[in-house]
Amino acid sequence: MNQKSETLKPFHKIFNSRFSVFFSILSLYILFSGIIRLAFLIWSSKNLDFNMINILRAFFTGFCYDFAVGTLFLLLYSVYLLLLPKRWIGSKFDKVFTYVYLGIVLLIIYFSLLAEIPFWDEFGVRFNFIAVDYLIYTYEVFSNINESYPLPLIIFILAALIVVTFLILHKRKIFQKTFSDKRPISKRLVFFSILVFPAVALSIILKNKQADFTNNLVINELGKNGTFSFFTAFKSNQLDYETFYPKIDDKKAYSVLKKHLLQNNQSYVSNKWDDISRATKAENEQHPNVILIAIESFSADFLKAFGNKDNLTPNYDKLAEESIFFTNLYATGTRTVRGMEALTLSVPPTPGNSIVRRPDNQNLFSVATIFLKKNYQPYFIYGGDGYFDNMNNFFGGQGFNIVDRNRGNPLSDEIKTQRLNIPDDEVSFENAWGICDEDLYKQSIKYADKSSKLNKPFFQFVMTTSNHKPYTFPTGRIDLPQGDRNAAVKYTDYALGKFLADAKAKPWFKNTVFVIVADHCASSAGKWEINIDKHHIPAIIYNLPQTAEKIDRLTSQIDLMPTLFGYLGWNYTTSLYGKDIHQTKPGEERAFIGNYRTLGMLKGNTFTQIDDRKKVKQFAVKDSDKSLNEIKSKNQQLVSETISYYQTASERFKNGKMKAK
Repeated sequence: MNQKSETLKPFHKIFNSRFSVFFSILSLYILFSGIIRLAFLIWSSKNLDFNMINILRAFFTGFCYDFAVGTLFLLLYSVYLLLLPKRWIGSKFDKVFTYVYLGIVLLIIYFSLLAEIPFWDEFGVRFNFIAVDYLIYTYEVFSNINESYPLPLIIFILAALIVVTFLILHKRKIFQKTFSDKRPISKRLVFFSILVFPAVALSIILKNKQADFTNNLVINELGKNGTFSFFTAFKSNQLDYETFYPKIDDKKAYSVLKKHLLQNNQSYVSNKWDDISRATKAENEQHPNVILIAIESFSADFLKAFGNKDNLTPNYDKLAEESIFFTNLYATGTRTVRGMEALTLSVPPTPGNSIVRRPDNQNLFSVATIFLKKNYQPYFIYGGDGYFDNMNNFFGGQGFNIVDRNRGNPLSDEIKTQRLNIPDDEVSFENAWGICDEDLYKQSIKYADKSSKLNKPFFQFVMTTSNHKPYTFPTGRIDLPQGDRNAAVKYTDYALGKFLADAKAKPWFKNTVFVIVADHCASSAGKWEINIDKHHIPAIIYNLPQTAEKIDRLTSQIDLMPTLFGYLGWNYTTSLYGKDIHQTKPGEERAFIGNYRTLGMLKGNTFTQIDDRKKVKQFAVKDSDKSLNEIKSKNQQLVSETISYYQTASERFKNGKMKAK
């Protein structure tokens, strides 16, 4: 017993000192962070590799992050405790400052811990760049929180947690010890040094990527701290490929790229080693109107064709039987802006932010470049404010007319395009993210009517929002209650069916092709850093003269529009990375999949993965469930091909080579 008392003596001293409140709240933060970590472990157990050594390492690593972050939360207070003159200790000023500062700190701590729960539920990871983006677009995010969650209850819980914490500290006389210990600064410095210096040193030494020590995403994320991850993402919202990723010689990269980029009906227009412009030859050009509908969070497994038995998508299921139906197509990313990037720029997902959100992204070679050369008028039609995620500046910069709900956020002065506001009297239902899909599709019909009257072929990029939290929509449309993902999917499908029924009554319908595709899947959480099955999305091309066709060949989201151009028999020059799947040599099919830091290429049954630690991994992909098994002996040709695609795409954007000529 005496030995135990001697061991615990330093802790007793801290708990009975000027630093007693500091140490108590730090201990609470570490305790609650550990509980959250344990809860996430149980929650995601189905995706967990039960390697006890790795799990213990993750919890130890997590403790180090928690200790550093908790101390930094209290850093100002620790300096205050150290420097406040002895005669002021226990004064009214001392008490007011302590209660106010600690109240604010506890509010931030409890909110950040509680906020991690829905974030983990949706993404299966700690806070990342998505959370950073949410901080920027406060209107949409706070409105979404208000509509998705019982905000008064959340505020009450936060306030109750703070009050209960203060009551417990009072009951244990922790505050009394803080306000009564009047030891001099020299002795307080000992406690300060023991607590603060190690934490500050840890915060400098620790890097978020140090937690990524296995192939299992869940274990890696368990070893992190949400707040630490948030600030890491904030600092590294842009990732320079050349600095962080594996490279090969630039000329070799372009040589490998150009070998794999060429379709059967293409030839390069230049002998320059870094010019990827190709002339595409075809016959019997058709020039129908094109409406591209990107459906929010529309996973393949919502469809009957992929085994869903809940009858959520009867309209899409029927359309798939009458259309060109892509059954083996993969989204490039996990966010709407990645889907937009893939469908418009037809480029692999370069690391960091999507090009949609980056500066200097105007006048890029895109599908709009091709449509404009064919005398089409492009429209971007979105039910929210396209200021969100920089969508308006991106689409406006490629020559699209903008149709959105303008909340007073202007376009960049560089953008010379028309912005058309969706008026209030044309909106029957609206939530945080925008107007309901039915109202959005009415805007599509409205501007299709206008273009048709002018005898001007049109290309519309229509972006839906109803299949997004808070999952609300007009009442009386479907037989499921609001606020649920399945209900939102069923409503989204209902609105799509109604839109096409309304479009069929229009004179322009017979000469209009509809491309209907998901922007990304509903969830990206899973066992691996990149979960291939969580990128599987449906796509159809509807109302072509051709008979219905099912395309089972591996297809990337970036290949969808070039494949449409093939069906239309277009002759054009392209600098896109996407290829017409019908003009792609057997064995050359590939799909690009990324998640901000980690990038990969799926080819055949091999997935080659590169990351910002300059690591290269290869996995054998199981056909049945797309599970991964790491390959120790890598196929170097696939490694070079993967690097060449991502390296050149990043280099081309960085150096202005993606600009339309």
